[in-house]
Amino acid sequence: FVGGAGDFDAAGAIRSPGALEAQIAGALDNVAGALAAESCGLADIVRLKAFYRSDGAVDEWSLRAALSNAIGAAPAPVMTLNPVPQQPWPGQEIQLQAIALRGWRELDDVRSVTRAVSGPPAELFDDPTVTDGLRAGEFYAVGGQTATDWESGRSLAQGGVDQTHAVMARLGEIQTELGASFQDAVKKEGYYFGTTMDEWAAMAALRATYFREPAAVATVVPCHALWPQEALTKVEVVGMREHWNGFDKYIPREDRWPKRVWDWPIPVPYRQGIRLRDTIWTGGQVPWEPNANTGKAMHPGDVIAQARFVMSYIEDILHAFDTTTGALRLLVCYFASSGSVEDTRAFVEAVDDCVAGPLPPITAVPQPHLHSDDTRVEIWGVADA
Repeated sequence: FVGGAGDFDAAGAIRSPGALEAQIAGALDNVAGALAAESCGLADIVRLKAFYRSDGAVDEWSLRAALSNAIGAAPAPVMTLNPVPQQPWPGQEIQLQAIALRGWRELDDVRSVTRAVSGPPAELFDDPTVTDGLRAGEFYAVGGQTATDWESGRSLAQGGVDQTHAVMARLGEIQTELGASFQDAVKKEGYYFGTTMDEWAAMAALRATYFREPAAVATVVPCHALWPQEALTKVEVVGMREHWNGFDKYIPREDRWPKRVWDWPIPVPYRQGIRLRDTIWTGGQVPWEPNANTGKAMHPGDVIAQARFVMSYIEDILHAFDTTTGALRLLVCYFASSGSVEDTRAFVEAVDDCVAGPLPPITAVPQPHLHSDDTRVEIWGVADA
């Protein structure tokens, strides 16, 4: 796992402040350096996620093409590109998060779901092909999908609920082509426009119908921009499924839900912690009332107190698997912020205080607004089992 790698020099300063194109190259250099420490290269990336600063007006084709061309391998990794209004550090335009699997291109079981890029955007690519789904042995990833027609770039549905249905149906189709299903997913992550419980609940209830209990762990957070601009939601999944005796097989997993850890205010099939093979995945933890499904925020509006409280939930989940926060290998953190560097420093320091050992790779995504004025933090992680 590689956390939110940016265009940083050895002293932690942005090398090309305010310049997205230059920062793409610099961030990829740092991803390559992190991967090299694990005897991996850019071609070993299965899923690449980019948070780039934009109000939704930046054409993602140029960003996707730059990343794809730099990696230079076919099939390209699955990519989820998310426009965000803020970045953690001054002058930063992009941060990249990667999941890599050493040598996956040499495995016997490699499957991909790709589509050709048509029209003018195709000229930007060395290989004008987008990878929507990729299976590398047991592990698979499906990139963030929107309810968008690939040819016209127009929305296939109006309204958040209808778009959610189109998105989930497409995720199901891609997983089927990879020999998997929603029941094989270990992590679902999504984004939607909305600031109220009712707006969340309508889309959440529909997403939940595509899973059955016990389902994946989940994180869905409000967004402030998506591309294309008609998109109202985006969802992605990662999962694992094995192949033997000529058939694809479900891999049994363990789940843990400490009683103290909150529950959702509506019935959904997701779990709070899953151990699968040698990894533990947590759901996105929010500072809701423990031992309850009220959705009531603890320490309302206090980002730092909520960060510490949420990390205590992650600690509870890991303890249920007989390990600690020292086993964390990735943290993905969404937090409300004024956009200042002071807000980022205070938040990261609070999270760091709650980890038993060095801070793992971290993706910190500041937001002008998160779930509500009261609920201002959501964090999830992956740990060694």
